[in-house]
Amino acid sequence: MEFGLERGGGGEMSGFPAVRMRRLRENATLRNMLTEVRLEPEHLILPVFVCPGEGVSEPIPSMPGVCHWSVDRAPEVIEPAIDAGVKAFLFFGLPAYKDADGTSAFDSDQPVQRALRFTRGKYPDTVLFADTCMCEYTSHGHCGHLTEDGRVDNDATLELLSKTALSQAEAGAHFVAPSDMMDGRVGAIRSALDGAGMSSVGIASYAAKLASAFYGPFRDAAGSAPSFGDRKSYQLPPANPREIIRDALMDAEEGADMLIVKPAAPCLDIACRLRARTDMPLVGYVVSGEYVMLRSAISSGALDADRALLEYHIAVRRSGCDLVITYFATELARLLRRDAR
Repeated sequence: MEFGLERGGGGEMSGFPAVRMRRLRENATLRNMLTEVRLEPEHLILPVFVCPGEGVSEPIPSMPGVCHWSVDRAPEVIEPAIDAGVKAFLFFGLPAYKDADGTSAFDSDQPVQRALRFTRGKYPDTVLFADTCMCEYTSHGHCGHLTEDGRVDNDATLELLSKTALSQAEAGAHFVAPSDMMDGRVGAIRSALDGAGMSSVGIASYAAKLASAFYGPFRDAAGSAPSFGDRKSYQLPPANPREIIRDALMDAEEGADMLIVKPAAPCLDIACRLRARTDMPLVGYVVSGEYVMLRSAISSGALDADRALLEYHIAVRRSGCDLVITYFATELARLLRRDAR
């Protein structure tokens, strides 16, 4: 009986039944040995929201299981992550005050800078990222300086971002992570850091940041929703993959050390395209909307927690991302360590 066999270039037979792919899958030990894409705790970065005050651990209603932490209580979220194998953290801050130009972003006494100094001193083996943007700090919620007619002034914003990056670097950030999506921000920040003698501080650029609906819970958590309009004039249009790739590669040319792609799952194709174009480290960000979507499905019983979290985050790695920013980092790391035993 014929089974659709084909003859290979060297005359050998190939295809079923001579080739049976199930031989590689029927033994659990062999399946593990042949795993092509692995997810390990060291691939994970945990976002942490820090806020003013002392003794604060306040649940975020829009993000079940995630809290605002005052710096003195930050060990309560950092130490469990470290114990599980997570060694990298991304800090977002709620400032004590806001103004039109977001000057609290580069105030050395604000929560992100205080958290960086504290964590760098107490946990010296960690890698610290600081979100570098203005939206959490401006009274209007946009990511930079506004012109009189309400537009974001790209070039004036570069100076604010550079001041913020310098302040975060001085406080102990290993990487600043500009998420504003202004043109030229990576080059401006790189020049400012190098000019201040901080050439060892890296830039993890939000290089492919879409104008996405999946940021809603974060904007509630960070108090960063724009008071008018939207961010479509500076964040990237989801339907324009060529534009997204071009924009991301410009960040690489300006001196970025890593490229961040967000949201993660809606951008798997973008990560694949970028991986084909650059050898730079890529980072996928499983954003707040993805977190809430998964958490809700798991809580309802619609999805098995362990299997869903592993499959979702492995997909981000499979797309070409070296690292994954995720609010599930501690939970995932514990799961991975348990499965490894």
